[in-house]
Amino acid sequence: MRDASGSSGSALGERALLIEAVVDELQSLEPLVLSLLVLAAVAVGVGGWWVVRWFRRPPGVRLRQLLSDYDEVAVLTHPNPDPDAMSCAMGIARIADAADTEATLQHAGEIRHQENRAFRTVLDLDLESIDSNTQLAADAVVLVDHNTPRGFAGSKSVEPIAVVDHHPGNGTGTEFTDVRTEYGAASTIVVEYLDDLGATMADEDGSGFEVSAELATGLLYGILSDTNHLTNGCSRAEFDACATLFGGIDEDLLDRIANPQVSDDVLQVKATAITEKRVEGPFAVSDVGEISNVDAIPQAADELMQLEGVTAVVVYGEYDGTIHLSGRSRDDRVHMGEALCHATSDIPMADAGGHARMGGGQVSVDHMNGIGPTDGISKDELEERLFSALSGER
Repeated sequence: MRDASGSSGSALGERALLIEAVVDELQSLEPLVLSLLVLAAVAVGVGGWWVVRWFRRPPGVRLRQLLSDYDEVAVLTHPNPDPDAMSCAMGIARIADAADTEATLQHAGEIRHQENRAFRTVLDLDLESIDSNTQLAADAVVLVDHNTPRGFAGSKSVEPIAVVDHHPGNGTGTEFTDVRTEYGAASTIVVEYLDDLGATMADEDGSGFEVSAELATGLLYGILSDTNHLTNGCSRAEFDACATLFGGIDEDLLDRIANPQVSDDVLQVKATAITEKRVEGPFAVSDVGEISNVDAIPQAADELMQLEGVTAVVVYGEYDGTIHLSGRSRDDRVHMGEALCHATSDIPMADAGGHARMGGGQVSVDHMNGIGPTDGISKDELEERLFSALSGER
């Protein structure tokens, strides 16, 4: 029986023979074939190096490089854009400008909420409304603050080249996807992109990539609005982004956006939500009836959350044949988006969801009344479902 040293020597001898055989085989090849093999090996090595180098680059740098490959792009917000969506679009447009790419800001739906209208007016944003995919300004589309195109005819046929978002979802860009559900605002992601690119505030000495006071103010307010002034759904990144932006904001612009005049119908809906509320334990649900301004519903939900002892609320109202729901939660036991989804899950054509702290949904009045495959439900039954979902029983 051989000892360990004999076994080791035998193994080394076998490896030496194998190497000698490989060398003999290579020497027997034609010089041209051998050269091609060497070139192929070099190409694979260099290609792998470039792939690793590309993905190690900061996302802001990669996005700018992608945008530079196109002459023009359409930057598309979600329907009825809010300050976070609009400021995110502003930031992407600034990066596109640095890449010598023309960017057109577009959205489906309307801008109705007084805060959103003030944001657009005060910052003088050029936003185009679209009803169809044929109205998109370019074939190359960048989605911001949502990851699946929606709200216009032909939206399902749109394949964005890039997606920048913080909402849950499966949507992706064909060339760039950055979805950070742990972040409180999409604007925070854009601030990090600008930092990746070495951007400086307008009043600072920098390399030439400058963030205007309008953009800094818009991004700051986008973060504040989506996190309820840094009190809801924040990550460390939101505070860091606000600190980055602070030196470049215009306080007058910020004040005009944050304190717009409120219309009479919004005040009426808020008052109705308070007087018609139904409270069970720490939860409140309120039917505000038929309304003329859908954006008053989330504002009423915010107002109802101020009620002492209440940790989660849902406000709903009817507009143009649809029940619109808006929920808010500061209760760790309640994931508002999931609660609204569960409460409406078996109502045909219902659409609901959102984050842990806030959510929304729409339900067709016709389907509530029984059109289609179900018998329908009453508003009282809807409220029972909402309370059950909030308490975790549904």
